[in-house]
Amino acid sequence: MIEMKKISTMLCLLFAGIGFTQAQGYSNPVLSGFFPDPSVCRVGDDYYMVNSSFQFFPGVPVHHSKDLIHWEAIGHCLTRPSQVDLEKMNYWLGIYAPTIRHHEGTFYMITTNVPKPGQLLVRTDNPAGEWSEAMTLDQSGIDPDLFFDEDGKCYLLSADGNILLTEIDIATGEKLSATRAIWKGTGGRHPEAPHMYKKDGWYYLMIAEGGTEYGHKVTISRSRSLDEPFQANPANPILTHINSNASSNPIQGTGHADIIQAHDGSWWLVALAFRPQSYSHHLLGRETFLAPVCWGKDAWPVVNGDGTIALQMDVNTLPRVEVPVLPARNEFTGKQLGYEWNYLCNPHMENYSLTARPGYLRLTGTPVTLDQQDSPTFVGRRQQHIRFSATTSVDISRIGAGGESGITVYMSNNYRYDLSVQNRDGRSMLVLTYILGAIRHIEKEIPLTGKKLCLRVEGENDYYNFSYSDDAKTYHPLGKADTRFLSSETAGGFTGIYLGLFAQLQAVADFDWFEYKPLE
Repeated sequence: MIEMKKISTMLCLLFAGIGFTQAQGYSNPVLSGFFPDPSVCRVGDDYYMVNSSFQFFPGVPVHHSKDLIHWEAIGHCLTRPSQVDLEKMNYWLGIYAPTIRHHEGTFYMITTNVPKPGQLLVRTDNPAGEWSEAMTLDQSGIDPDLFFDEDGKCYLLSADGNILLTEIDIATGEKLSATRAIWKGTGGRHPEAPHMYKKDGWYYLMIAEGGTEYGHKVTISRSRSLDEPFQANPANPILTHINSNASSNPIQGTGHADIIQAHDGSWWLVALAFRPQSYSHHLLGRETFLAPVCWGKDAWPVVNGDGTIALQMDVNTLPRVEVPVLPARNEFTGKQLGYEWNYLCNPHMENYSLTARPGYLRLTGTPVTLDQQDSPTFVGRRQQHIRFSATTSVDISRIGAGGESGITVYMSNNYRYDLSVQNRDGRSMLVLTYILGAIRHIEKEIPLTGKKLCLRVEGENDYYNFSYSDDAKTYHPLGKADTRFLSSETAGGFTGIYLGLFAQLQAVADFDWFEYKPLE
């Protein structure tokens, strides 16, 4: 048995990615930063991927690719409050684990808005455009999946301690059969993330187990019929970094995967994982990684030969198709913010303007502050690199008494670092504040005299470094703070770090520009 497994692994390594592949090698992650729970579908030679978004709005980012490596943001599925209620959601709640599927000309996205009951289903004929109003399907659990069988039937799967299956009418969402448990996994905790595929007459059911932490893994089972028991792959798990062969891998927590057959016949898997940094903590959130899959006739799928993923993948790939790269600097001259920007919960859009002062992003504060589990005037983008620089220029002349505005390194309302200008009895003060659970510490206070200021955050493995400039040339250091105190291991939650611009209380702040640069 061991020798046969070695031979199978060698053959998969030899033939992985065979098809009309032309390019060689790529870098992981293919989507860096907080892009967890990837799901992918294909239409011709176009690939579409969605990810979880939790408390952030718009919900469920959509990316497009021609080669599974280079992904371009094209929109979001949930762009209207009428589609999704995120009021007062925290970083444990909101939009979980979407699935995207295409069937007979229509794209479907199904997800769970935790803790609200049921599953949310939206559809469109253009994934880069607007999606329909949400339909709520009466099915318990999380991480829903849609499976379209060859006979035209549609099945809904979800995870609720077991993997649940029911037939539905995709047009109405009505249940056409009783919900029943079909597999409980291999014994790992939190069996979830079900995805079903049909190949060579087999129904394959792939799930995640072990919890979305260091013990995460992907397992798979199969059956000849949906009415018969699913049998586990003897070689499970098919993807994990919990074993000794990946103990020093800079990628950890691999799991929650989806498989796609490319237009050249090759098979690929997208999965979440994270990159630990300071003291084995991770801050960027769970990211999207790509690996080749060897999946022969009547065989079990084998991921990248040995069930692990690397930062540098030396494998055949689809022909490369580059996508536009976001400019480092955003001058706020467009009619709307780019897809990289997100708000907290359901935002109050009257407090954001790109037209009140052309060339500036105006943020108007409200009594709702960053300390609250709500929707303050906040707009941010993901931290996507361990080493980076984020700088903004802000006009502080309209920050009224008691008001505050600036930039925040944001994991949650109670785990963040704020570099802000505060108006105290008519005096402007630059304040560096650390908020860590019940601890609130002011690291530095400096009186200000000017009307415009540049604020900068630089990230590295162990520290965030904060500085400011009044001429956009010379930056003066203010302090540094440990990265690990904002990590998922310390702060909890399912999200990653955002670099946010904010205004609160009696503050009207005009941001002239924002620049994000990777330093690695």
